[in-house]
Amino acid sequence: MVQKADSIWFDGKLVPWDKAQVHVLTHTLHYGVGVFEGIRCYTCSNGESAVFRLPEHVERLFHSAKINEMAIPFTQEEICAAIIDTLKANKLSEGYIRPLAFIGAGVMGVNPADNPIQIIIATWPWGAYLGAEALEKGIRVKTSTFTRHHVNVMMTKSKTAGNYVNSVLAKREALADGYNEALMLDVDGYVCEATGENIFIVRNGIIKTPPLGSILSGITRESIMLLAEDLGYTVVEDRFTRDELYCADEAFFTGTAAEVTPIREVDRRVIGAGSRGPVTKAVQEAYFKVLRGDNPKYGKWLARYSL
Repeated sequence: MVQKADSIWFDGKLVPWDKAQVHVLTHTLHYGVGVFEGIRCYTCSNGESAVFRLPEHVERLFHSAKINEMAIPFTQEEICAAIIDTLKANKLSEGYIRPLAFIGAGVMGVNPADNPIQIIIATWPWGAYLGAEALEKGIRVKTSTFTRHHVNVMMTKSKTAGNYVNSVLAKREALADGYNEALMLDVDGYVCEATGENIFIVRNGIIKTPPLGSILSGITRESIMLLAEDLGYTVVEDRFTRDELYCADEAFFTGTAAEVTPIREVDRRVIGAGSRGPVTKAVQEAYFKVLRGDNPKYGKWLARYSL
């Protein structure tokens, strides 16, 4: 359950959590054209707090809105400032941030015409998305019967609310079958991504991840690629199949929510030793070092604030 906070930022002002309401004829509620971001903030080693890659997340929010022909009535700088203000108002030193831009009430039908574009920012405490134990022991994954979107069917470079029906169906299927997460294939049958995470595999010390075709350009994905190269690993973007994944030495998911989560099993095939491998562990530790403010090289990735 989402833990209730004091306030939600709504169209330019902080309002009480229970007062952040919309009409039942809100256009996005009916047609799914809304865009959002998932962002995290962490408590750093020095006691400060920091939002990870805040400008990049807000920029992607605006790109998603542009793709969907939604004009957000605030600047990127104003949204960045509003996120920090909301965190401070809720006295949240560590947790999750959800900005959402949506089309408000007005006309109905698939053409929203001049309905207002509204935006909210909610924050709440949130631990490991797939479970704290999963960060060490890894998770079990099932290849979904649902295929990921084609690039000319849905706009795959936007975090559009309606796109995630695909993810919800795949996730529920995997959970019902006793797995922790679903693996999505693209329309050509190649490994694509998970319901809300990017995927990496490791074979003979080389790290591979699918290229930016139908997958979302993950901010954590990009961060992990840079950190892995810092550690001396070769990172390549290339398509790969399910059977190549089955035979990988290691595999892991990345994402704002999932952070760096090892994969120990796919479709009943044990991956590598069936636990977090040495490359995954090294990358994971490097990532958390950045999040805690302990790697000065990537200090620019942290938008620091104090309560």
